Amino acid sequence: MQYYRSKDEHSIICVLCQHYCTLKENKHGICGINYNIDGELVNKTYGHPSALHIDPIEKKPLYHFLPGSRSLSLGTVGCNFRCPFCQNYEISQTTDVNEAADYPPEKIVALALEHKTQSISYTYNEPTIWYPYAKDIGILAKQNGLKNVFVSSGYESHEVLEDMKSWVDAANIDLKSFSHDYYKKVLKTNLDGVLDSLERFAKSDIWLEITTLLIPGVNDSEEEINNMAEFISTKLGLDIPWHFSAFHPDYKMMDTPSTPIETLNKAKEIAHSYGIKYVYLGNVINDGSTYCPKCGARVIEREGYSTEIVCLEESRCCECGEPIEGVWQ
Repeated sequence: MQYYRSKDEHSIICVLCQHYCTLKENKHGICGINYNIDGELVNKTYGHPSALHIDPIEKKPLYHFLPGSRSLSLGTVGCNFRCPFCQNYEISQTTDVNEAADYPPEKIVALALEHKTQSISYTYNEPTIWYPYAKDIGILAKQNGLKNVFVSSGYESHEVLEDMKSWVDAANIDLKSFSHDYYKKVLKTNLDGVLDSLERFAKSDIWLEITTLLIPGVNDSEEEINNMAEFISTKLGLDIPWHFSAFHPDYKMMDTPSTPIETLNKAKEIAHSYGIKYVYLGNVINDGSTYCPKCGARVIEREGYSTEIVCLEESRCCECGEPIEGVWQ
């Protein structure tokens, strides 16, 4: 796909995310890393990751996608959101590119193969804003038998989301709140755009899981959790895993307390009451295993990031035969 379109002789429109920024010559958009250079979109972070690690796939978090596998994970700098709680703000809220870190797509894929990971994850900061780099890696990764994982806040443009279907295998999308005002005034984006993206992901062949960071006094009311649960259960599906993560003070929210375990357990209870089958808690010590929604048998055992499939045969519970949705190999 082409990542921009011309507006007039002096400006172009970036089509990577739903901001659809108009860029005049030598100017960048909201993300701070995509520029109009001589009438073309130039991504300043292409080939220059700011973070590069090998992670368990459960850290994305993905619990129903190649459990127990490892993923080569990378991120750059910049973001199209302004989350005051960002845990990766050192890279997401800066636009200083380290050009000394030179990792063209071929080198990233070679590292993944060298370390015998089963996938490459585009994560740490918002990968939508460096989509040209991610896609070039991803196409080469697929040619070498690797899968691709997108960890995103869900503000992809319609053009990018449609294009993702050709190479992305799994995605974890943040649903940060169910408040239009919070998305607009604090995060500087639009809730409707994220909800639309979630529906598009759910209708695609890309495996989808959802994460909500529960922040005391921000998005942890029972009313808001009920609203999110109703949307997921009626618009997306009961089989989509939903992760509730505990907030810890960070960035611009150092005075906000950590999320009580009682809040997380209540959220899980609410989600289950809507029929959502797979609900997990993150950033706390708890039972993260996967249980059969029909008979209750433990099919995948998790302790921290240690994962073992214990009762899953051909995508079904070995006790009762109930299908357990996911990508298992």
